[in-house]
Amino acid sequence: MEKIKIGQIGAEHDHAGDIIRSLKRLPDVFEIVGFAVPEGEKNCHEKSFEGVPQMSVEELLAVPGLQAVTIETYELNLTKYARLALDRGLAVHMDKPGGSKLSEFEALMEEVEKKKAVFHTGYMYRYNPAVIKLKQDVKNGLLGPIYSVEAQMNCIHGAAKRQWLGDFPGGMMFFLGCHMIDLICMFQGVPDEVVPFNVSTGFDGVTADDCGFAVLKYKNGVSFAKSCAAEIGGYMRRQLSVHGQKGSVLLLPLEGWADAGASGDIYTGVRETVDLKRSWRYDGFKYTTRPFDRYDNMMRGFASLVRGERSNPYTPEYELGVYKTLLRACGVSVC
Repeated sequence: MEKIKIGQIGAEHDHAGDIIRSLKRLPDVFEIVGFAVPEGEKNCHEKSFEGVPQMSVEELLAVPGLQAVTIETYELNLTKYARLALDRGLAVHMDKPGGSKLSEFEALMEEVEKKKAVFHTGYMYRYNPAVIKLKQDVKNGLLGPIYSVEAQMNCIHGAAKRQWLGDFPGGMMFFLGCHMIDLICMFQGVPDEVVPFNVSTGFDGVTADDCGFAVLKYKNGVSFAKSCAAEIGGYMRRQLSVHGQKGSVLLLPLEGWADAGASGDIYTGVRETVDLKRSWRYDGFKYTTRPFDRYDNMMRGFASLVRGERSNPYTPEYELGVYKTLLRACGVSVC
């Protein structure tokens, strides 16, 4: 099968190094033509880009036969460069969550819809095998009507990183809480009401909102998203629980490390409680997924869209709904 000619714009996003390494690990799928660091940005992952030709943004976009680009710029520039690539007729993988201006994101989604373009976002949990199974189980009615989703993505960052969160509306909710908003919308759609509770812990003199929390109200229930950057042990407590009339499923840890530092060693712990005949103290059927690589799964998925092997289940309408819900969770009006 012919390889996809691909380049990368940006090396500052936290996932920039992971994405280029994944492209390198998939030489049967991608031909990497080069990368570009936009003016005013930095290469924060220099080692990851070793052996990849560096050029200007314009030079990269002018490479003959270029088919696709990954956009891994500073978060607030993502939408800008995604639109630039889209206007060149390229398939676009844009990391999460997009810039902070609703008008720019709306214009981007309108263009994607108009051109029927390949547009793919970096919400990596969409490719988590346990999430994929849970999504199918919910679709098949295994849990019955869903009334609540609880999603947490926590970690421990240093003071400088937590203060950097002040660049974004809602701080940590915008930066990583976006993943949790995506998961809630995946199972319940756009909420009727969103109430943000984003605050600063004040630890180490940090003034940015490094602790994010939002309540999402639906007709038949209430869900919440939490994302804290000052939580010791928070990584292994990242979790997703989905609750329905017939049962509940808990994913904990959402991402555990079987062999820290190695590639492809993430697993998810699963607890399914769907047997109504059991005692109310029944804690469910427990298992763990096989190890997988979050980025390889995601980039293979992107490749299948570029090749036309499948249609994207996450439509521009869905992406815009997630984005608006995120802004509401960050305390931004979308009226």
